[in-house]
Amino acid sequence: MLTNTIDTAIMKELRMKWAKPKIEYIGDIAIIKPPFFNKINIDHIKSLANEVIEKQKSIKSVWLATSPVKGKEKTRDFIHIAGEKRSHTIYKEHGCLFKVDIRNVFITPRLSFEHLRVAYMVRENETIINMFAGVGLFSIIIAKKSKPFLVHSIDINPHAYKLMKENIALNKVEGIVIPYLGDAGDVIKEILQNSADRVLMPLPEIALEYLSYAILSIRKKGFIHIYLHVNSKKYQDPIEVARELLVNKLNEFKISYEIRGSRIVRSVGPRLYQVVLDVFTKKH
Repeated sequence: MLTNTIDTAIMKELRMKWAKPKIEYIGDIAIIKPPFFNKINIDHIKSLANEVIEKQKSIKSVWLATSPVKGKEKTRDFIHIAGEKRSHTIYKEHGCLFKVDIRNVFITPRLSFEHLRVAYMVRENETIINMFAGVGLFSIIIAKKSKPFLVHSIDINPHAYKLMKENIALNKVEGIVIPYLGDAGDVIKEILQNSADRVLMPLPEIALEYLSYAILSIRKKGFIHIYLHVNSKKYQDPIEVARELLVNKLNEFKISYEIRGSRIVRSVGPRLYQVVLDVFTKKH
């Protein structure tokens, strides 16, 4: 009853605002996302949701995202709008299948290119650490598309961990992708120091904070793929802003490094961008 009351209050507030929303498709679920989570018209959203259900027969459920992604567990708030009141589905990407529950884990098709880009950078017999693995997309796609020795796949969200284990079995990569439930820093300190050839850090909100653990996990040398959210002013290059942030942090450590690649992954807010930097590091 309390949830319904909260949903009703949110709906009333949203009805007073307006902006053109975007739609993401996760399996047979459509997610309507207001631009940067403000100024939408809920009556228009309901009409749009019904139109999606009517015209796209493969879509069975429509949800409205009412918050950005939050916290280490990478979740966001939703209101069910149309179709089946079901938040779990099967998502397909690059020939792999993933069980997901949009209300309890983060997933976006906008990272599809990045998943494949990194997978094709992996060399044969590398050991990978994915510090913020979610339901396992990066990890499993790497295991299927490349020839790694191991992919240590860590997440602190118990819902994501449970689904990750199911997805490892679903995609038949047991023994290659190894799931861990816990804080990435703790797992690395306890069992994964000096073990990796390549580290993924796909959680921009805390990536710089956890960079020391990524460096700790690298052998004498290796790659770190770090994802950052950066604000850039007019005429500023988001990549240059990200490089400066990263260089300032890297200079705190006794390592040699070279930024060998960078790209804007996506826009996540007004002049707020997700940027990835591919860094080769070597310990002294």
